[in-house]
Amino acid sequence: MDQPSGRSFMQVLCEKYSPENFPYRRGPGMGVHVPATPQGSPMKDRLNLPSVLVLNSCGITCAGDEKEIAAFCAHVSELDLSDNKLEDWHEVSKIVSNVPQLEFLNLSSNPLNLSVLERTCAGSFSGVRKLVLNNSKASWETVHTILQELPDLEELFLCLNDYETVSCPSICCHSLKLLHITDNNLQDWTEIRKLGVMFPSLDTLVLANNHLNAIEEPDDSLARLFPNLRSISLHKSGLQSWEDIDKLNSFPKLEEVRLLGIPLLQPYTTEERRKLVIARLPSVSKLNGSVVTDGEREDSERFFIRYYVGVPQEEVPFRYHELITKYGKLEPLAEVDLRPQSSAKVEVHFNDQVEEMSIRLDQTVAELKKQLKTLVQLPTSNMLLYYFDHEAPFGPEEMKYSSRALHSFGIRDGDKIYVESKTK
Repeated sequence: MDQPSGRSFMQVLCEKYSPENFPYRRGPGMGVHVPATPQGSPMKDRLNLPSVLVLNSCGITCAGDEKEIAAFCAHVSELDLSDNKLEDWHEVSKIVSNVPQLEFLNLSSNPLNLSVLERTCAGSFSGVRKLVLNNSKASWETVHTILQELPDLEELFLCLNDYETVSCPSICCHSLKLLHITDNNLQDWTEIRKLGVMFPSLDTLVLANNHLNAIEEPDDSLARLFPNLRSISLHKSGLQSWEDIDKLNSFPKLEEVRLLGIPLLQPYTTEERRKLVIARLPSVSKLNGSVVTDGEREDSERFFIRYYVGVPQEEVPFRYHELITKYGKLEPLAEVDLRPQSSAKVEVHFNDQVEEMSIRLDQTVAELKKQLKTLVQLPTSNMLLYYFDHEAPFGPEEMKYSSRALHSFGIRDGDKIYVESKTK
């Protein structure tokens, strides 16, 4: 391919990890020194490469000298080549085939859809366990070729690839545990179920920012499709029915769910959303990233029962009857106004005078002094205030801090405030 403005992997590697940009430091995890050999490059004894190489956004279009790559990268286990200009799978293969310990490879935002991935090229990826192809527009044919040649692949990232459908290969991939396929356009459940067929050992499925509108699958079939699924993200999907949430109970090993930003939950308050979902998913131990404690689960299930009290019988969900069996019928909670008192009627004592007045409790001590200034005929700077709670055993409390809010004293109707002059 004609790549006049491109740079090679080896060229970028030498520039970034030269002693000037990446000085060698002794100690674990600080870098790996690659000693020179008689056949090696004169640059070799001057490069100190870590086992994790980050070469993103460097304009890389090709591999460069394969012998140099092999000499420098024998120990490299992670390689980030995202946001470069690699468009030929053969060039990627030249790099990867010379990094024998490679387990993590990020090829995101490279225009690799411009070439066909042949099985001979994909074979050089055979040791990779984590592969990131976000925004590469990789076709499903490319994905299938990779799956055939990567027997140990455990994590696959296929986000931002404009997928509207899923193409199922003839052979399943039993090694894959985690699939990120966010920010695509997968709307129909028939496409999602193909992922269950393709990846029967899947532990984590991240479907965020797709437009899935319903989970249309019999319960027993869901259990067979995703028998090992432990975590699912449906963040910002198009789910609109509580029946879809109930379907999640069919996954036999499901423990973690993310459901933020779905149309179904928009009409509810934040408290209602969390409690109603927790109550419907008895096996889920983490919701939207937060652990569900035993206490929160009981509160949510009791809330669920009370929420549906008085609802017509035909509209009551089946989960309601299960929880009635567990807790019995619960009466609605009494409404208690827990808002703090906004004002209080107090007795103001100054010399031999006693004046009853109403004071705002959201004001500060300094503001109260201004309010009392006319009554006691004292400048605020010459005023001492004492608060007396008639139930307190320790006598009056000096109100010495001007910025302290009155409600923090716990002032109630009938309490007393004494005013004295500092010059008294």
